[in-house]
Amino acid sequence: MELQLPECPVCLQTYDTDQAIPRVLACGHTACEACITHLPQRFLDTIRCPACTQLVKFSHLQGPSALPKNIDLLRLCLSEDSDYQKPQKRPITSHYEFLPRLWSDQFYSVWKDWVLPNDAVSVEPRGGKDFCDVIHGRIASSSSSSPSVIRWWMKENQNVSLVRIASLSFVNDSVISFSYMARIMNCLNGMKEEKRYELGLILRQRKTCGVYGLWYDLDDQWMYLVCERWEGDLVEKISELKNEVVGGNDKSLLNSAIEDGIFCFAMMGMEICKAIIGLHSEGLVSGCLAPSCFNFDGLGHVFVDLNEMLVTGRKIHRSLVESVSGRRRIDDKEMGIISTNLIKREAFLSPEVFIELLQKEGIELECDSLSYSVGYSSDVWSLACMLLRLFIGNPFTELHIRSAKRHSDYLEVYMDCREEVSSLLETKLGTNFVALQKILCECLNLDPKSRPLVADVWKCIRELVIKPQFDIMVSQEGTVNEGNNVHCLVLGELCQLPKETNKGSKAVKTDESGRENVDQAGELQDDKDFIEGLSGSTVKSINLQGHLDCITGLAVGGGFLFSSSFDKTIHVWSLQDFTLVHQFRGHEHRVMAVVFVDEEQPLCISGDIGGGIFVWGISIPLGQEPLKKWFEQKDWRYSGIHALAISGTGYLYTGSGDKSIKAWSLQDCTLSCTMNGHKSVVSALAVSDGVLYSGSWDGTIRLWSLNDHSPLTVLGEDTPGNVISVLSLKADHHMLLAAHEDGCLKIWRNDVFMKSIQAHDGAVFAVAMGGKWLFTGGWDKSVNVQEISGDDLQIEALPVGSIASDSAVTALLYWQGKLFVGCADRIIKVYSGQ
Repeated sequence: MELQLPECPVCLQTYDTDQAIPRVLACGHTACEACITHLPQRFLDTIRCPACTQLVKFSHLQGPSALPKNIDLLRLCLSEDSDYQKPQKRPITSHYEFLPRLWSDQFYSVWKDWVLPNDAVSVEPRGGKDFCDVIHGRIASSSSSSPSVIRWWMKENQNVSLVRIASLSFVNDSVISFSYMARIMNCLNGMKEEKRYELGLILRQRKTCGVYGLWYDLDDQWMYLVCERWEGDLVEKISELKNEVVGGNDKSLLNSAIEDGIFCFAMMGMEICKAIIGLHSEGLVSGCLAPSCFNFDGLGHVFVDLNEMLVTGRKIHRSLVESVSGRRRIDDKEMGIISTNLIKREAFLSPEVFIELLQKEGIELECDSLSYSVGYSSDVWSLACMLLRLFIGNPFTELHIRSAKRHSDYLEVYMDCREEVSSLLETKLGTNFVALQKILCECLNLDPKSRPLVADVWKCIRELVIKPQFDIMVSQEGTVNEGNNVHCLVLGELCQLPKETNKGSKAVKTDESGRENVDQAGELQDDKDFIEGLSGSTVKSINLQGHLDCITGLAVGGGFLFSSSFDKTIHVWSLQDFTLVHQFRGHEHRVMAVVFVDEEQPLCISGDIGGGIFVWGISIPLGQEPLKKWFEQKDWRYSGIHALAISGTGYLYTGSGDKSIKAWSLQDCTLSCTMNGHKSVVSALAVSDGVLYSGSWDGTIRLWSLNDHSPLTVLGEDTPGNVISVLSLKADHHMLLAAHEDGCLKIWRNDVFMKSIQAHDGAVFAVAMGGKWLFTGGWDKSVNVQEISGDDLQIEALPVGSIASDSAVTALLYWQGKLFVGCADRIIKVYSGQ
């Protein structure tokens, strides 16, 4: 057998008598002398064992030399004949999960910064809006009752436009009511990867196109893309420009108007070119341009309205579907008719985009001579049409219509229209603007490779304002070159219409996975999953009834669920079928807490408000009388036991109304130690990694060493403001959660405060954790579900949703994929995601 010598769990060095001397800690584990010296000392005279993470006593004054050497390990390492091999420890994994994982931490970190707060957008009244409509709204004012989190680049009361992107609605009778953020993340997670990639490209256009982010409308349950909107209208500017150019009968006035019109055309044309170059710089190709796709900002600059661009693409898809009327093959004549109809609507598609769009809709074409690849040059064709529409006006559209009347073939219409444009430009521009006339005609070439770059068009138009010899600010190189990473919006997923099929008289739409479970509003109708569309497991909810008063505590062990109540009893429920199998009676006062002890003999221990501590045997058959019982000493100020905790080291801890924590030996039920320090009732106890945490009505949390019950530190003592009582604690290895009377939840990691969350609208009575899922319940009659993620530097608590209750939630317990909820109305609810 191959020799594997024992090594230090910190530095992984093999033990020796020189550099890595093995020293035994108080917990029984071993680490090398050098590593023990450098272990972090978070509390006075203590360190955490690197093997078991338990807090152990260690004096830095005496150093590691005061600890005994591990002689056995030294002999093993120094022996050359040893065939000992270090056993491998099997990792312990859990196969139980209450909620399926909605998304990864990386997925959330990528998209979270693009999510606008729910109250950040105020939508104007609308009716009859569908997938192809732009909705108007504005950034909400921060002076509202629920202040918005306005991003630094967002202006209050700024006009915005919204376009529907995706919907994954949640059924009304679902057990959990999902949070705003969870709905958006589910929408994003449910998208096709191609559609999500396309959305990411659009969101990066904030500077050039005024993209704000994503917003979810809780009323219609759609996720929207929010973009900046200004009141300028490019169509009106085009009309004004046309009147300036052609108005007047006086020749000198006409020439002056033409010169002014050319100057205005140049300024607007350059702005349009720059907007297109901005799209291309991020790998985006529009595929179709229309006057509605451009707008003016507050300084008069032209910018691309991406929402209008998406809606234009959707309207083109709808027009094509209506034009072909279910046919799968069309000829050149029908292509000419469809193309002319699009020109009438001022939707300018390049020939290659038009052909590929027809093929994408599943339409076979008789003519294959127009098969060119789509790229940046495709926008050059559309750009030329936009500039011609800008300069010539309505006659440009009428010119195309006249060509369509003279010819029936699509290619003939195209060639005739191009010749007419060249003639018209020559008439209007004369010999003074030959370069402009030439480059606009080159933009309309059938072959995309023969078209100029957008940057070349911009330079040519700029020469109308500044002569080349005086223009020292312009580089002679093109801004964007053709490449493989080109994405065309019109051909992309965001412009696709929801697919429809007919089943009888009911229109059924398919979701992104192709499932026919979407209604006419685009909402998923499958209600069998706990998380819609993400898990195949059915959520079950069971009510356990039997108590006569408020539930105060829950514990699991030995195959049973134990519940304590103000009715002075402890009920024992079977975890197999959740039937009531027994009741422990004997308390004369309200039972405040219950715990399970997994020792040689499994035990159930309960404490009441009168100071009584009862120990119940769990052996079958369950007995009627407690195995042991005793009472804490009390006086007239004393209000009994409020909390219980088990250390796993043979001690029971009680949190009392006399402001103390008491440690009781489970061997002989004697008082071993009293820990004082709190200034009010000790309301909550938790144990983790060698530390006892105690929360109090005085608003503080104290930490005690389980080894000798000495105080370690105090959390929350220096928090400014009013004292807010701690009502519940949950400690899970490196993380501590404290629930407060004002609805606030505070989180510590490695005993360092990380963040505070307003979890409820009232007191938080109970906290539970399951993996990364955090459950809180309280006075507002709900259980809130959050997902915890992050590291030592930052903690994220993402609200996932809430579970409604008929009364205040007073106790919570998570165990093997099941959530047990104790309520003030005497009912225990069991929720299961399995």
